[in-house]
Formats: sequence, structure tokens, C-alpha cells
Amino acid sequence: MITTARVPADKPVRIAFSLNDSPDDASSESFPLAFPELDQQLQPLPPCHDSKESMQVYKQHCKIAEEYHEVKKEIALLEERKKELIARLEQVEKESMDAAQLAKEYAELTEENRTLKLAQTQCVEQLEKLRIQYQKRQGSS
Repeated sequence: MITTARVPADKPVRIAFSLNDSPDDASSESFPLAFPELDQQLQPLPPCHDSKESMQVYKQHCKIAEEYHEVKKEIALLEERKKELIARLEQVEKESMDAAQLAKEYAELTEENRTLKLAQTQCVEQLEKLRIQYQKRQGSS
């Protein structure tokens, strides 16, 4: 016969059981009643120890709770990885834009340099023509 006692609501209750069908196996894993990482509405309800079906449902719920916990951990890891990848992508895009900006600036400076060299060549030619004219004036006077 199972006896029950009232436990005050402010005191935590932890119940353990074995997933193994043999109740005498003391080395098997036991699961606590409460899964602190689960929301209250997702907590497994304590089984009725007289009902084999209730125990099976409770064990199944505990397994699902463990799987849920593992999936949540994996999601958290994947979200962290996503953040890292987004940060890396933003850095690569910034570097790409910097490289594009530098390439544009290089093209503009190259064009400006070509224009200035052309202007210098024209100025040198014009100066040479003016020297020749000046020398002709000097020679004719």
C-alpha cells in the first residue's frame, strides 16, 4: 500500500525513477520530476505509481523533455553560430566595399595623373614655342 503525505507548496518535491523495467536495478539513470529548463506547462506531471500506463507516459514525457532540452541547446548554439557568421559577412562586405572604394579612387587618381601629364606636356611644348619666338625676336632686333 502506498501512503501519501501533504507537502507544503513552497517546498520542492523531486521524484526519481528508473527507465529500466527492473525496479531492483539501482545503477540505472533516474529522472527528476521537475525539469528546471522547461516552462511550467511543459513539466511532466507526476505519475500514478499504481498504473503501468501512467508510468510509461511519464517516462515518455521525461524522454521528450530531455530531447526538447537538447534541441533548445542546439538551437542556441546555431543562433550563436549565425551571429558569428553574420558578423563575419558584415566584415567581409565592409572590406569589399573598402576595396571597391579604393579601386574607384585609384582609377580616378590614375585618370587625373594622365590628364596632368598631358597638360604638363602641352605646357612644355607651349613654353618651347614661346622660347623659340622670344629667341627669334631677340635675333631680329
